[in-house]
Amino acid sequence: MKTTNKALTGLGTTVFEVMSGLARQHDAINLGQGFPDDRGPADVLAKAADATLNGWNQYPSMMGVPELRQAVADHEKRFYGLDVDWQTETMVTSGATEALAACLFALIEPGDEVVLFQPLYDAYVPLVRRAGGVPRFVTLTAPDWAVTREALAAAFSPKTKAVLLNNPLNPAAKVFDEVELSLIAEFVDGADAYAICDEVYEHLVFDGRAHRPLIALPGMRDRCMKIGSAGKTFSLTGWKVGYITAAPALLAAVSKAHQFLTFTTPPNLQAAIAYGLGKDDSYFDGLAAEMQKKRDRLGAGLAALGFDVLASQGTYFLNVDLGDRADEAFCRHITETARVTAIPVSAFYVEDPVTSVVRFCFSKQDSTLDAALDRLRAHL
Repeated sequence: MKTTNKALTGLGTTVFEVMSGLARQHDAINLGQGFPDDRGPADVLAKAADATLNGWNQYPSMMGVPELRQAVADHEKRFYGLDVDWQTETMVTSGATEALAACLFALIEPGDEVVLFQPLYDAYVPLVRRAGGVPRFVTLTAPDWAVTREALAAAFSPKTKAVLLNNPLNPAAKVFDEVELSLIAEFVDGADAYAICDEVYEHLVFDGRAHRPLIALPGMRDRCMKIGSAGKTFSLTGWKVGYITAAPALLAAVSKAHQFLTFTTPPNLQAAIAYGLGKDDSYFDGLAAEMQKKRDRLGAGLAALGFDVLASQGTYFLNVDLGDRADEAFCRHITETARVTAIPVSAFYVEDPVTSVVRFCFSKQDSTLDAALDRLRAHL
């Protein structure tokens, strides 16, 4: 029989599935996959239930229900000072991954180069290649994961069509600072390129930091597609509601790809997220503060066990550096023996991987984190 398309079907099983399978096999506490284990905000859940029972349950607008698109525009003004026209500059997608696909499929033609920062979210490279693009990598390394002019200069070329920036960065738990963002913006502008900005962890930054979207920097307003995620902002990852903010011409192009991917998103969930984005500052501040406490709880416990805990500036994740130990072997070992599962960060590289760093997810109940630490303590 004729072969299938290798851009996707040629991929191996993801590290998340491999490690989660081992976790199930050994009845391990899974701190590998990145999702919270609580129910999310009760009032947002209630809004979705009410919208299901009493609202519209047929196809909503392809671009998203007006109240959510207005809420996204208001959110961008409220948090970042951006003036956004909700009718021409916002669109709702079925999760941030669909938003990424729509942006890439709308922009990339065969042979176009896309600059990526590794370690990276594992969906990026398959989507770039499926769109016909050629990935070019900027390799970041522990402990500070710093971006340099030299690394950007080596990755950008006359063929660069776009840069895909995840900020805050999973799995490195890095928040790009103003100097780094300005440097990236300089290269994007110099290459006459676009920036696809995966900012799903925008409300999960710690220690008094403020998220700075690339689209807010000088010269970037017409080049950036800013992607947000209700799943991360409201701890409802299973809902798969994302949203894009972009200049009218860019969004019009991305919407053409969106219409043939998922077309639309459940209207009851959109109504609930529209309500959620309007919650007062105490919710958003409390979300970051609560996750920071969990980070500190797990980090202190790992440090007490002798681990070299790296800085976590944002996201759901905390990394430890094993020194001369191999990360994948270590993750398998603690899953099988201590019954605690983590993820080897080397799996998030395509080339020249860092092989000594392990990622733990701390967006869990305190009792879960404490039980994982107890198991590691007993084993070690």
